[in-house]
Amino acid sequence: MRSAHISLIAQSLFYIGGGVNHFVHEDFYTHLMPDRYAHPEGLVQLTGVAEILGGLGLLMPATRRPAAIGIAVMLVGFLDAHQFTLRHPERYPEIPEWALWARIPLQFVLIAWALQFARRNSGPTTG
Repeated sequence: MRSAHISLIAQSLFYIGGGVNHFVHEDFYTHLMPDRYAHPEGLVQLTGVAEILGGLGLLMPATRRPAAIGIAVMLVGFLDAHQFTLRHPERYPEIPEWALWARIPLQFVLIAWALQFARRNSGPTTG
């Protein structure tokens, strides 16, 4: 398999798995949401569905570009919640502080990874 194809499959599985995880561990994700967000449970479910759809969308050439852009936009939106956890690390004793910090640069890596497949005619075709 070509490395681009492996990267595409890995990214797709990453988001599908992450989205499913929003439902399996909904309480954990709700706990991470900033207090100012109305309906945090609904937002956790919405982002779970968005991750699943984004991951599936990456697999189809016709939806790959919008899915990749959608994933990148979603990840930019997640930065607010990540910054909230950094401002209130005492609320998250179950997460090492280094991990709270590591999530910020990781978001930018994930955004860049998604945008690799947002370029027109980029990424492997299936079929």
